[in-house]
Amino acid sequence: MAVSDAAEPIIRVRGLKNMFGDQIVHEDLDLDVRAGEILGVVGGSGTGKSVLMRSIIGLQTPVEGDITVFGEEMIGRDEEHAKHIRRRWGVLFQGAALFSTLTVAENIQVPIREYYPGLSDTLLDEIAAYKIAMSGLFADAGSKYPAELSGGMKKRAGIARALALDPELLFLDEPTAGLDPIGAAGFDQLIGELRDSLGLTVFLITHDLDTLYAICDRVAVLADRKVIAVGTIPELLALDHPWIQEYFKGPRGRAAAAISEREKAGT
Repeated sequence: MAVSDAAEPIIRVRGLKNMFGDQIVHEDLDLDVRAGEILGVVGGSGTGKSVLMRSIIGLQTPVEGDITVFGEEMIGRDEEHAKHIRRRWGVLFQGAALFSTLTVAENIQVPIREYYPGLSDTLLDEIAAYKIAMSGLFADAGSKYPAELSGGMKKRAGIARALALDPELLFLDEPTAGLDPIGAAGFDQLIGELRDSLGLTVFLITHDLDTLYAICDRVAVLADRKVIAVGTIPELLALDHPWIQEYFKGPRGRAAAAISEREKAGT
């Protein structure tokens, strides 16, 4: 899918500052996310990747800065209008964050019931079944509880719930963490296919170099309290920042790059 270079990004962050007590996590952070792209967000521990995502979706109130999503200012927005904007995105939190006392189908139906009260149980069950199929879960997964699912299936159930309202934008926090290599590769493929088939824009926090090479159009690097670089992996490799060089050219980075090149060559 072609990524739009239009002047108005889907997400625009300017001058973001986040603090916890005396600790400054972000300062003067800028970031644009383009329509139709999968943007990978990377950085060392403590650089505030999840805090950045939570700031964008309204779960963290920044000390300073401006955040617009779909051209709408998010900070200070009245709750009714903010809810209307939030309806246009889906979120997969780290670990899937499913409600343990609800079945998979009931988890998927939670946001639908919030935004569209009064829908019949029959229609809700049909929507849930459709989202389950889209996420690659087995057909009878809807009746299962999260404790009955493997780690990979929980992540797919979380994706099914994130897709419940037919969003234009997906936020994914460490979606392949804890998965074996086969499960992680399958999840990467699922995200790529969903982006292409549904026209999604994806904001993806990850430590997984294989994911970056497999599906990300660009990568944003957090360090020194801000986004120090955004670009394709070849563009980032041309920079001389020590963390970028160590991350992408260390043993794991070289292995991921070699696998990517072999796949492109068809070997």
